[in-house]
Amino acid sequence: MYQKIKPPQGDRIRFENAQPVVPDHPIVPFIRGDGTGVDIWPAAQKVFDAAIAAAYGGRRKIAWFKIYAGDEACDQYGTYQYLPDDTLSAIREYGVAIKGPLTTPVGGGIRSLNVTLRQINDLYACVRPCRYYPGTPSPHKTPEKLDIIVYRENTEDIYLGIEWKQGSEQGQRLIELLNTDLIPSTPEHGQKQIPLDSGIGIKPISKHGSQRLVRRAIQHALQLPPEKQMVTLVHKGNIMKYTEGAFRDWGYELATQEFRQECVTERESWVLSNREQDPDISLEANARKIEPGYDALTPDKKAAIQSEVKDILDAIWDSHGSGQWRQKIMVNDRIADSIFQQIQTRPDEYSILATMNLNGDYLSDAAAAIVGGLGMGPGANIGDRCAIFEATHGTAPKHAGLDRINPGSVILSGVMMLDYLGWTEAAELIRQGIGDAIAQRQVTYDLARMMEPAAEPLKCSEFADAIIANFSD
Repeated sequence: MYQKIKPPQGDRIRFENAQPVVPDHPIVPFIRGDGTGVDIWPAAQKVFDAAIAAAYGGRRKIAWFKIYAGDEACDQYGTYQYLPDDTLSAIREYGVAIKGPLTTPVGGGIRSLNVTLRQINDLYACVRPCRYYPGTPSPHKTPEKLDIIVYRENTEDIYLGIEWKQGSEQGQRLIELLNTDLIPSTPEHGQKQIPLDSGIGIKPISKHGSQRLVRRAIQHALQLPPEKQMVTLVHKGNIMKYTEGAFRDWGYELATQEFRQECVTERESWVLSNREQDPDISLEANARKIEPGYDALTPDKKAAIQSEVKDILDAIWDSHGSGQWRQKIMVNDRIADSIFQQIQTRPDEYSILATMNLNGDYLSDAAAAIVGGLGMGPGANIGDRCAIFEATHGTAPKHAGLDRINPGSVILSGVMMLDYLGWTEAAELIRQGIGDAIAQRQVTYDLARMMEPAAEPLKCSEFADAIIANFSD
């Protein structure tokens, strides 16, 4: 089946209802990664194996299966073989994999190995937790208040975007079609015209893609403590109503239909709360409280909001009223630019952020910066029959082989993988070990130089040892 690799002894993870069924000795493919992957992967694997041994005493163990991608794959399979069939087959067969950073090939062909792996395996949910470990240097005054998980749609928006270069024949034809036919035939676009010297891009956002992402976000929220059960839909729907705005609308639709008993929307909570505070409140008074500028609206719009209030009360007062909604998952939405500000000014008001691709890309990196940077930022790409966990930073080739880079990103990605496998005891040992090592100022140079006073940096391998040493504490 494979050309140049051989699986180890172990068992295959299978999937039922989009969830992994995990044996005690699963085979897990790993890609070492380019550049500093040569340093951070051995350190990370050592931590994983030690945590699993400490948690389960030999009853559970991962059979690591080395596969190749990036520059290392070219060394094994030949020039330009950045993503060989062996690698794709192994990930498809064994379902769960983990990887270090990969080089983006220069020139034509594959634009990004990371994106290609996500698209081939339909890994539609990019999951990026951002939490603070005490002692980690941060530019923020209160980084400990930030504890969020970004669910970023991983297959649409700019990842599925199609572009035409300025001046290209296809681009000019499309501009002409838009300017002379499509735009004038759509009154809401007014007198808009696209400049003839424009490049053109299309960003698709689908109902199916949006709702399956929001579904996973809500399912995750159900596993969190009650005070963290919130999903925020992030969008720029005030400007792009049929892509970004549709993402928000489709998210609310899924929450209120598929998870009706488990969820309440923020707007519904206002209606319910108003009636709880005043059992005799009229529909008009309730509508006025939930809609800014209500008194300036036309009669038709006022009637529509009153009808909305009535529909909410008729549908969910019995199941969500009298304070019951406070025990439900809160689903709300925020404009993209506003949420960037709010994760800094009011970070403790948010838990899970569900976003489209581009917004999630910016937002997850911004959140990671608050809690210590990408060196401490884990990531996962999850679909219904496959999951790949990965370091979120680049390859940093100038640091390769020096045993100095921070392995925290790939280690914490492995923690996410262990949680995904249901091996939460091992995952918690690593979280504890990392937290204690940082609190003890036992860190690599990137964190050590930012501490006050600066700490004596550990090597990459020594940081792994410091994490393991704290398992027994």
